[in-house]
Amino acid sequence: MNKVRWGILSTANIALAKVIPAMQRSPWCEITAIASRDLSKAQRAAADLNIPNAYGSYEQLLADNTVEAIYNPLPNHLHVPWTVQAAEAGKHVLCEKPIALNATEARALIDVRDRTGMRIQEAFMVRTHPQWLETRRLIRTGRIGSLRSITCFFSYFNPDPANIRNHLEFGGGALMDIGCYPITISRWIYDAEPQRVLGLIERDAVFGTDTLTTAVLEFSEGHSTFTCSTRLAPYQRMIFHGTEGRIEVLIPFNAPNDQLTQILLNDELIDFPVCDQYEIQGSLFSQALRENREQPIPLEDAINNMVVIDAVFKSAISSAFIRG
Repeated sequence: MNKVRWGILSTANIALAKVIPAMQRSPWCEITAIASRDLSKAQRAAADLNIPNAYGSYEQLLADNTVEAIYNPLPNHLHVPWTVQAAEAGKHVLCEKPIALNATEARALIDVRDRTGMRIQEAFMVRTHPQWLETRRLIRTGRIGSLRSITCFFSYFNPDPANIRNHLEFGGGALMDIGCYPITISRWIYDAEPQRVLGLIERDAVFGTDTLTTAVLEFSEGHSTFTCSTRLAPYQRMIFHGTEGRIEVLIPFNAPNDQLTQILLNDELIDFPVCDQYEIQGSLFSQALRENREQPIPLEDAINNMVVIDAVFKSAISSAFIRG
């Protein structure tokens, strides 16, 4: 098989701990290079993960003509600038979520995609996991009747001032980091955009980031409500309420790669075999490149997700619903 040759733009922890090992197991992916602004970091990562080439700058990696696609796990404020540079260098890009700091910034990627012909996708790995594909199928085939309400809770506790998720200027905060997940899933399951959005936000007095955010998304067929937080005990659950039943996704976002995952259909547990959603994500994107077909998540979807995130922020300021 002619694998897609990937370069990794930075030694971010998610890349080293989750994405690279997963993609190395994929029959569609070959990790050939990694870059850091500190050459020694890139070299250590390359040695630890058996990556052939290490570069001391992102520019050097983008100049490597053997690299076909880039995985961009840089901090949020660097997603668009380096995705643009990668596409202009002739590389396809899988970019970590959220793809931008706002929808206006994200829309610039449409122009660069159309101009360069490079594929650009937001890395919402959850939408490739079998538990989510089955949840969506069950809802669409009427197993819980008409879907009327979605509820979600997603939290962790992180007060570390050095952690980039607590830096407002870098796109930190609960909504950007984890609130984006229930938004993308709700839009995907309803197969629609919310008509209006309400947001409530509590911010850290020192960092300025949102530490407790609750939102209501009103769709034509029902509602979605979620709470996300960076200052509460770790927990995650997403529930779909229909006129004839419910589905609970027990570990909706950080699905383990070493044990079964489960959803609850009313009172029936449904098991899914062990898999790695990062491996599936990399395989599907690479396969789309090799077979010249539509990628799993279109770039337009990422922009629409940012529109909703923007609306939650705006609503929290105005204390009023914001039209979608």
